[in-house]
Amino acid sequence: MAEVVDVKNPFLVALGERVRALRARRGMTRKAVALAADVSERHLASLECGEGNASILVLLHVAGALQCTLAELIGDVTTSSPEWLLLREMLSTHSEADLRRVREQVSVLFGATQEAERTNRIALIGLRGAGKTTLGQRLAKDLGYAFIELSREIEKFAGCSVSEIHNLYGTNAYRRYERRALEEAIQIYPEVIIATPGGLVSDSATLNEMLSHCYTVWLQAKPEDHLSRVAAQGDMRPMAGSAEAIEDLKLILEGRAPFYAKADMTFDTSAQSLEESFQTLRARLRSVINLPI
Repeated sequence: MAEVVDVKNPFLVALGERVRALRARRGMTRKAVALAADVSERHLASLECGEGNASILVLLHVAGALQCTLAELIGDVTTSSPEWLLLREMLSTHSEADLRRVREQVSVLFGATQEAERTNRIALIGLRGAGKTTLGQRLAKDLGYAFIELSREIEKFAGCSVSEIHNLYGTNAYRRYERRALEEAIQIYPEVIIATPGGLVSDSATLNEMLSHCYTVWLQAKPEDHLSRVAAQGDMRPMAGSAEAIEDLKLILEGRAPFYAKADMTFDTSAQSLEESFQTLRARLRSVINLPI
């Protein structure tokens, strides 16, 4: 008798992959998503493995927990109008490089910041421990620019710490404060270095705002360097289970990397010492944008 092979449904497999990718991009554990969506962790695990034939209501709850539309979760965000459908069809066969050029041209069409003005605002992005604050402060001092650590500005708006914002008001409220803090920094400072929270790229509207008004640098580092630098800042929690923490870090980075990659420049802070990193980054920035001597 021939063995019956259990073939997974391609739609459910793709759905599970999108759930995992969205969860990684948000930096949320499976337990956190399950709790926010009011579904069992086991149910969510089955969904991510492409085995869970979830009801539309469960998917709606999961989409809410991941702060995305149901359309995005099931794989189609461009069904709201005939123009969206026509644009999707027109762009669907083009490369990421082509799409980036289209986005930049659309920004120009709709009155984005002039390039000379944009490049006087430098936003540093990347995971925690990449060197955004340390290098950002040194760059700001060297250039005579203001320095903004966006997390501190978010706390000023909310009147409490970042962790309290998440605990008391939720992630959606935090993202609103984040967007507001970025917009105010852009409006107030014509010349500024902005160190951004690692998850800022999770919100496409905030990411677009930053890309349109700031010259953006993605600071990269090895996972081990991320963890050791966070520990050096006084947070020893990741080191308690360093092997698991590194795997979690890699998963988060995998989800966010395509969005970090939209930056104007990528810079590896693990390749050399702090002083060498500062001097090299300083030279690279001066070679591509109009900075004061």
